[in-house]
Amino acid sequence: MTLSRRTLAVALLLLQLRGAASSMDEEDGVPEEWLLLHVVQGHVGAGNYSYLRLNHDGAVALHMRSLTGDADLYVSDQTLRPTFDAYTLQSATCGRDLVLVPAHFARPVGIAVYGHPSHRESEFEMRVFYDQTPAADPFDSEASRKLKKPAEPSGEDLEEDESIFWTVLIGLLKIILEMLF
Repeated sequence: MTLSRRTLAVALLLLQLRGAASSMDEEDGVPEEWLLLHVVQGHVGAGNYSYLRLNHDGAVALHMRSLTGDADLYVSDQTLRPTFDAYTLQSATCGRDLVLVPAHFARPVGIAVYGHPSHRESEFEMRVFYDQTPAADPFDSEASRKLKKPAEPSGEDLEEDESIFWTVLIGLLKIILEMLF
């Protein structure tokens, strides 16, 4: 039950991220619905973490860019000191990093900025936005149909799956026969 809730939460986050990415303004890279709360600048050494805490309620977007080096972003509602091994959300790109923290995350939220070892030091700027976009209702009939209804496989897909099945089965039989004889 918990796994399905997490899966649904991740699916909704991906839909929000996709929507946010498609509605981004070309000039500054953020949607008009986001309200700037804070700007945090800092440095982090190679292989080290800088930790921050998010106390603000509601949906929050963390928009970070590396000014020098390569800083990565790890977020957790389970620990105040997330790592690349223990996190809930992350963005580890070579450019701009974006993490959407959902409103249902327990506060305070732990944020870690990790300095990638490929650079001695990474300088970053993180902008913290309040996302004023109305949350999508997961029980909306149209949205739930899109999430629940799997695509119907075509006859061609079934033939391809069947062909792969027989290829693997024949290969296994050949191996077994070689071992026996």
